[in-house]
Amino acid sequence: MSIKVLGISGSPINNSNTDRLVKTILDATGLDYEFVKLSSINVKPCFACKRCVRDNICKVNDDFPALAEKIKAADALVLGSYIPYNQIDAFSKALLERFWSLRHIKNLLNGKFCATVLTGLSPEALAQANKAIATELVDYEDMKLLDQLTVQGNIPCVTCGVGDDCKKSGIRKHMPGVKSADIPYARVEDQTETCKEAVRIGERIRGCVLANQ
Repeated sequence: MSIKVLGISGSPINNSNTDRLVKTILDATGLDYEFVKLSSINVKPCFACKRCVRDNICKVNDDFPALAEKIKAADALVLGSYIPYNQIDAFSKALLERFWSLRHIKNLLNGKFCATVLTGLSPEALAQANKAIATELVDYEDMKLLDQLTVQGNIPCVTCGVGDDCKKSGIRKHMPGVKSADIPYARVEDQTETCKEAVRIGERIRGCVLANQ
């Protein structure tokens, strides 16, 4: 059966909050879907070689050309990312850079439905990254962005093992006197409203895809 919805996650953590929220949206569509984890394949940044200009096919020898075929075939995309250093993660950034090969002249992503998932800690950083992603997808690719969903992430210092003692620990810097053991792990399943919104987005994707058949 053909893929109707393609979910892509830039989170390198196995079964991360980002992964699970993307999958929640995919499940809620009730449509055929595939989930791709960028850290398990090889998608390099754009090399700006411009060899894709005439045929919209990237000539870089990695896994993007095969992924691009799935992207083009899908009726909708769900893109999941997180924000280390208050910026979109490198896996997702590389993927968005490679969309250039699909954009120019023929604009192959024009009108394709999409939604995004973004995991992070700072509301300001989440808002800034969401704006940048929306600019890429809507203003550059002319895609139909149905919604952007954010989920509370976890500070790495809670689980790295030395967060209480490290001089550069975010816990020591921003939460003096607090120990890593005192900070509960933020699971997406415990963020009830976020999960409900993910289901609504999935249902909206379904409606848009079926109405566009």
